[in-house]
Amino acid sequence: MIADDYKFSSLKCPDDLKKLSLEEKNKLADSIRKLLVDVISENGGHLAPNLGVVELTIALHSVFDMPDDKILWDVGHQGYVHKILTGRSEYFKTLRKDDGCSGFLSRSESEYDVFGAGHAGTAISAALGFAAARDLNGSDEKIIAVVGDGALNCGISLEGLNNVVETTDDLIIVLNDNKMSISRNVGGMARYLNRIISMRRYNKLKAVLRKMVCSIPLIGNKLTRKISKLEEATKSMFVPGVIFEELGIRYLGPVNGHDISELIRTFEVIKEFPRPVIVHVLTEKGRGYEHAEASPEKFHGLSRFNPESGNALKNESDITYSMAFGNALCKLAESNDDIVGITAAMSAGTCMTGFARKFQARFYDVGIAEEHALVFAAGLAAAGKKPIVALYASFLQRALDNVMHDICLQNLPVIICTDRSGIVDDGPTHHGIHDLAFLLNLPNITIMAPADAEDMENMLSTAYKMNSPVVLRYPKGIANGVQYENKTTPVSLGKSIVLKDGKDVMLWAVGGEVRTAFETAVILKEKGINAGVVNVRFLKPFDSELLLSQAENKTICTIENSQINGGIGALVDSTLINTPHKKIIHFGWNDSIIPHGTVDGIRSKLNFTPQKIAEKIFLELS
Repeated sequence: MIADDYKFSSLKCPDDLKKLSLEEKNKLADSIRKLLVDVISENGGHLAPNLGVVELTIALHSVFDMPDDKILWDVGHQGYVHKILTGRSEYFKTLRKDDGCSGFLSRSESEYDVFGAGHAGTAISAALGFAAARDLNGSDEKIIAVVGDGALNCGISLEGLNNVVETTDDLIIVLNDNKMSISRNVGGMARYLNRIISMRRYNKLKAVLRKMVCSIPLIGNKLTRKISKLEEATKSMFVPGVIFEELGIRYLGPVNGHDISELIRTFEVIKEFPRPVIVHVLTEKGRGYEHAEASPEKFHGLSRFNPESGNALKNESDITYSMAFGNALCKLAESNDDIVGITAAMSAGTCMTGFARKFQARFYDVGIAEEHALVFAAGLAAAGKKPIVALYASFLQRALDNVMHDICLQNLPVIICTDRSGIVDDGPTHHGIHDLAFLLNLPNITIMAPADAEDMENMLSTAYKMNSPVVLRYPKGIANGVQYENKTTPVSLGKSIVLKDGKDVMLWAVGGEVRTAFETAVILKEKGINAGVVNVRFLKPFDSELLLSQAENKTICTIENSQINGGIGALVDSTLINTPHKKIIHFGWNDSIIPHGTVDGIRSKLNFTPQKIAEKIFLELS
């Protein structure tokens, strides 16, 4: 609650916000932060980024007239406060719940979410599209792109900046500079912005001096014009913001991103600017919650946690696939000094922080630049190194052309580790289910899927020994060992392993779905069906020999946390198309949009649980 006589429920739309006094808006900011911590500690979500944009969002909605004016958020995970201020404070409490509030901007959720976005770098280009449409229509609404969490470093953002002056003379870009993406910002652009911050008094000093010179009798105005010409010729020596000016974009700032009054004054002024403008706003990621302020990377995006201690609510003995990868990478790098680790602003999420500490000289975080990461890795490989690139599967999609053009065509030994393959609770923009269909059709590439932590270590070691491109795909989740027969079978190129034989059905499971297959087999046994389990291990090359030997007299069921049409389902169908075989049943995802929600909830809703899988197999065989 903001005050005794004011509740979130009173905020039905941004017009209600405009009626509040400055004091009430500041109280609202405190109350929103409490709501963010309360909801995200219970449901999980992106905490630190949203704690940093509270005042900024209040100021934007206080000045501009949504939904006529348009705000585009980049990255979309900064939009929680925007949701709260646009009549969704109660709905926000269902964040990441099944059929609940989306963790990103969603056009289907609200008229105030004018452009959906979950990946970085889209706001400027999309805003230019809105601005161009407005100009063609002859209307006058304001278009605002809020770019933050390292998104300005992204190549798409830079392409958009390059085209602003060619597209429109009326665009507002708000740079939310918190010095962070997921990890700490890196690279030349980050250093450039830091230089601007160090000279934040320049604009204020310039205004005072200009006023003094203008007041000089007779010669003041003439002298001001001459000084302006001199400034244009020399300002690149003194004013870091000149890069935006040279692109045809007026630069203002830096502005205190936690001062609502200053922000409102700034936005009121730029509303009337006759040219594109970028407002440099300084914010603190994690603002107002001590644990997030101390560890903004940890609290960027997280699962449920204790709001008092800041500690995650999970079993500390659990080993995730990401942790298994990080451990295996460090172990392998200790005895192989040609290994180089690369990530794209995901060092913590991919568990590469341990490698970065131990092998600092061999670690590169390139920022939100997946395309560069892969071409950079290709260059390293061509120069004799063994680069290992860790990315989220959904982000790898942004650089698929580079996998083909720069790595596979040259048959370079780059190891690509795709974390969070399969569905996740962040929704359609982050489900890692679309890359495999593309990857399976590339030349020279090997694709492996570890079932658990032990598989991960063995497969990474196998990949290192190869002299060609390799992809390791693994989900977000627990990688604790599954107990089964033949567990210590060595990894052999292109060979799957039978973990449990069955006379009626063979469950061909990919990666983390081996656990699903074993649980399914137990349920089937209770129904009188004897089911075996195969750990597929290799999607390319695929073990067609083992499949052919089983398919003639056993039902084959595939279980994969990816799209059936581009995964093992398609591989099995194409292998058996001209061969006598019994029934084939596929379990995975189709090409429709998979909604957001809890992973367990999505699986249950779409009949992808051991119980549902067993029931369908039983019906098919009855």
